[in-house]
Amino acid sequence: MLALREFHAQQGAVFTELDSMEAVAGYGDGVAEYAALQGSAGLIDLSFRGRLCLLGADRVRLLHGQVTNDIQALKTGQGCYAAFTSPKGRMQADVHVYALADELLLDVEPGLTPSLIQRLDHYIVADDVQAVDVAEHYGLFSLQGPRALEVPGLLDPGLTLPPQGHGLVQRPDPALGDLYWVNHARTGSQGVDVFVPVAAMAMVWDKLCQAVRSVEGRPVGWSAFDLSRIEAGIPRFGVDIDESHLPPEAGLDRNGISYTKGCYIGQETIARIRTYGQVTKALRGLRFEPDAPMPARGDKIVHNGREVGSLTSVIRSPRLGCPVALGYVRKECNAPGTALQVRSASGAETPAVIVPLPFSA
Repeated sequence: MLALREFHAQQGAVFTELDSMEAVAGYGDGVAEYAALQGSAGLIDLSFRGRLCLLGADRVRLLHGQVTNDIQALKTGQGCYAAFTSPKGRMQADVHVYALADELLLDVEPGLTPSLIQRLDHYIVADDVQAVDVAEHYGLFSLQGPRALEVPGLLDPGLTLPPQGHGLVQRPDPALGDLYWVNHARTGSQGVDVFVPVAAMAMVWDKLCQAVRSVEGRPVGWSAFDLSRIEAGIPRFGVDIDESHLPPEAGLDRNGISYTKGCYIGQETIARIRTYGQVTKALRGLRFEPDAPMPARGDKIVHNGREVGSLTSVIRSPRLGCPVALGYVRKECNAPGTALQVRSASGAETPAVIVPLPFSA
């Protein structure tokens, strides 16, 4: 259960479940929440996500050998996006990693913390490393939208966010404890995450609500947030990415893979893809006509009568006024501008076209 469940309920929240974790679906006005994310700033409680820390002198070396990006290159206050992969290079989780002074902080999809701790513990032999679930100690709030970067300074006038993505700054507060602010755009615009001590969550949420309303924003739920994520073309593990996918297929080669670091689990397969050619399929954006029937997750993608992929995330875009989807399409027919058909479970086919991501008018 969310730590602030009663607090959200008093604000009119309706709740949903994401991977067996409770989340706020919305506060009763999805149109206004979506508009805030698009035009000003939306505040969302992401405390249903997993948070774990790696402690000990060997923490950097251990994680560096586990994930696709370069952990050894991170200085205190820096972070990166990365993936845990199987020995055959298949995705097992994606992760946002932050280097703190004495620990590594990992932010992951809900429900993945136990399996990741088990995996890390398996590789801790004589290493000085401890993997600890810290979700009960720290919550996670996020501000997203074009005015999101204005909000933290309203709470902490001395705060200067790092300009680079995943840059982190620790700000001690005598009343609230240590807050960790991160430059992290999650919906394709501007974004700020803040890790908050559990004891201070209600107070910080209240202050953030006041601050976000001062820039014409508002609290938002998962429904509006997920609409914006899909429109931005950002894949989500467990929905658009699973253990059947290789990281380059999902586009992680843009910001989640280092091809110059040393060995890690799954590295051989991923390096071979880059050396010898493209992946056989890749995540793409598909756009439909405004009056097209709504497709569904799992619908098959067809080219010249042949099945070439399937849909993962599907929405009717409020901004574009038409259905759009993310899906994997085989490389021989996944260039922007390619005309395709999407076949529903009933066998009906609907025209679609591949478009660049993020989706644009």
